[in-house]
Amino acid sequence: MRVAIAGAGLAGLSCAKYLTDAGHTPIVLESRDVLGGLVAAWKDSDGDWYETGLHAFFGAYPNMLQLLKELGIEDRLQWKDHTLIFNQPDKPGTLSRFDVPDIPSPFNIIASILRNNDMLTWEQKIRFAIGLLPAVVRGQKYVEEMDKYSFLEWLERQGVDERVTSDVFIAACKALTFINPDEVSATILLTALNRFLQERYGSKIAFLDGSPTERLCQPIVDYITERGGEVRLNSPLKQILLNPDGTVQGFLLRGLNGAEDQVLTADMYVSAMSVDVLKVMLPEPWQQMEYFQKLEGLEGVPVINLHLWFDRKLTEIDHLLFSRSPLLSVYADMSNACREYANPDRSMLELVLAPAKDWITKSDEEIVTATIAELEKLFPDHFGGENPTKLLKSHVVKTPRSVYKATPGRQQYRPVQETPISNFFLSGSYTMQRYLGSMEGAVLSGKLTAQAISDASPVANSSDLQTPTRPPATNAATA
Repeated sequence: MRVAIAGAGLAGLSCAKYLTDAGHTPIVLESRDVLGGLVAAWKDSDGDWYETGLHAFFGAYPNMLQLLKELGIEDRLQWKDHTLIFNQPDKPGTLSRFDVPDIPSPFNIIASILRNNDMLTWEQKIRFAIGLLPAVVRGQKYVEEMDKYSFLEWLERQGVDERVTSDVFIAACKALTFINPDEVSATILLTALNRFLQERYGSKIAFLDGSPTERLCQPIVDYITERGGEVRLNSPLKQILLNPDGTVQGFLLRGLNGAEDQVLTADMYVSAMSVDVLKVMLPEPWQQMEYFQKLEGLEGVPVINLHLWFDRKLTEIDHLLFSRSPLLSVYADMSNACREYANPDRSMLELVLAPAKDWITKSDEEIVTATIAELEKLFPDHFGGENPTKLLKSHVVKTPRSVYKATPGRQQYRPVQETPISNFFLSGSYTMQRYLGSMEGAVLSGKLTAQAISDASPVANSSDLQTPTRPPATNAATA
């Protein structure tokens, strides 16, 4: 079958990849001139990369790891030491580590918590462990039921006090969802914790050895085109055209630079656009359907990503760091963490500003100034004295609507990939799948969409589209 896919992010590209495996011919349409969607990256005039977000890969990303293996590019992941590192704002320049020993799960995570005395007292450790027992014992059913609570409410129900929330989970919530514990659904954090507890290398972190656009997305495009599919940039969707029975007749593509609009026809159609864009593009007859009306319960969260180049090294740490500052969520010195960005003499910090709702409309200058003020607290020895560290240049990337805002009650609004329209499907990390809005969620959603399309085809060959339940240990164990 011929399948038209609107959107060349990870969901759309993954869907196309697995459709080619099943013998179909995908045509991926991207409105912009860059691949990747929420993992897009660009080069500036100096030849330096800057990205839409700080993209960390976890061992608990089985579908992403399998995709990389199938593409033959799993060696592009640079695995870091198995540890989680937090700044201590009350002790400038001091880090707290949760070092995870190489023993079976969940004992490795338990050991890392028990050995950390910087952030949790023994009473807090015990209370939190007891609180997690239902999630571990009762599994995903219990986790899904907790969507009615915010993560802060869930912690309070377990008797976990305010210090645990402020010291550990504000950073974790902002890193995973870009919002605070009092806003995020308990289901999201419990899902992540479950994966970390159940998989030996689930919490192990890796970075790509270069930009996601070049080192991850382009190999998927090559895979697709080598097998007869297409990926077209600068092909914005203008309108979804309908047949009299309400099914899709074609995608009307907007002509650029004076060119005429064109209609692309196919056997099946997929929206791999963000939920906010999809809501704008919905044909009027569909807007009355309950399936599509539920999309109004979902919206993207604003995210700001910063890249700051300095005239010297701020840190030698080769890892992701949780900042625990009121403004920043996570950061990494990419001159240490990424092979292509490496520089032995200067730092390039990539940082995520979250929550960003009060900052998304501010100027780049205001955002950079506020970020530097936070860095002065994290690196006090570098920004004072007679020869302070100098900022050489910066890039601020704003995404007004990123992954869906995972507040309590959102699970009921997340759609399955198969719509009431027989030849129209959805793909994206906001659709229903076991992972949160993330790269893993996007890849899994693309795979599930390809599965649904193949199941709808009488000539389907979807035996290779089964979803793995855990990552290959050899991939996630190799630092």
